[in-house]
Amino acid sequence: MDYADIEMEAVTIELTDEELEQIDHLAFTQHRDNSDAAIRDLLDEWLKNQK
Repeated sequence: MDYADIEMEAVTIELTDEELEQIDHLAFTQHRDNSDAAIRDLLDEWLKNQK
């Protein structure tokens, strides 16, 4: 799928210090310090739990 063709709006969220620590930990341990990948994983997990 070519994601360049998808039009999406920007979303801004506020995170607590605890959530930022969780992102840093996940990025370090599972994503070679890639915070963006860690955020995607956590967002995906959250979305799946919203069903």
